[in-house]
Amino acid sequence: MEKFWIKEIYLPIIHLIIGYIIYKLASKLIRVTLSKKQLHLNKNSYNYKRIETFKNLLLNITKVIIILLTILSILPIFGVDVTSLLAGLGIASAVLALALQDTLKDLIGGITIILENQFALGDTVLIGNFKGEVITMGLKSTRLRNYEGYVKIIANRNITEVVNYSCSYSLAIVDVGVSYNSDIEKIEQILTELAEELSKSLPKLKGPVELLGIQSLDTSSINFRLTAKTDALENYFVEREIRKAIKLRFDEKKIDIPYPQIEVHNGD
Repeated sequence: MEKFWIKEIYLPIIHLIIGYIIYKLASKLIRVTLSKKQLHLNKNSYNYKRIETFKNLLLNITKVIIILLTILSILPIFGVDVTSLLAGLGIASAVLALALQDTLKDLIGGITIILENQFALGDTVLIGNFKGEVITMGLKSTRLRNYEGYVKIIANRNITEVVNYSCSYSLAIVDVGVSYNSDIEKIEQILTELAEELSKSLPKLKGPVELLGIQSLDTSSINFRLTAKTDALENYFVEREIRKAIKLRFDEKKIDIPYPQIEVHNGD
């Protein structure tokens, strides 16, 4: 009876403890190794987020492998023939593969996303018709949260095309209209000087603010266009700041920004 308790009770516990210790050591090794690669990277950079995503994926895979190996090491204690079991699993695996095709496609899709660096945690992406921030990534599914707070869960097998807004720079585009009676040369000079000032003072820029010139001749205004390369997804902030600066400068120079007007004629 004493031998029974040692073999059937204590040995499985010892195997579980050993498996837990191995997992903790492997997890620490993964975290320390990959964290060293992140030390000199900005937390908002694409490479930092890519390493963080890979770290989470590797930890999940390590956990699954160690759990399976621990179970296989415990089964012989209870008289289970692991060799015969694994041989039988070969046939069972074929049956499960047919039954779990979608799940396997999700797993393959998740691995493909990681290996191809399609996106990482924190990126803003467009998948299908849903645009949002990647808040979780797993081997089976990906979760996005849009600006309204809605969360969409997408099976990895359904992620076939991705638009990633966080990989590179964004472009701020501002059009401003002036009256047809305005001195065009004077307007160009004012906007050129303002663009140079903003290039030195505006944050989140990846290049100078540039005046491209006259963009269009509308019914009630001559429209000039300014552009600027910005950090990823910061184009809206920069556009608002440029518009504010233009309005203040035009007010200072007594330049009116036209608005649509309707002339009404009396039929008599």
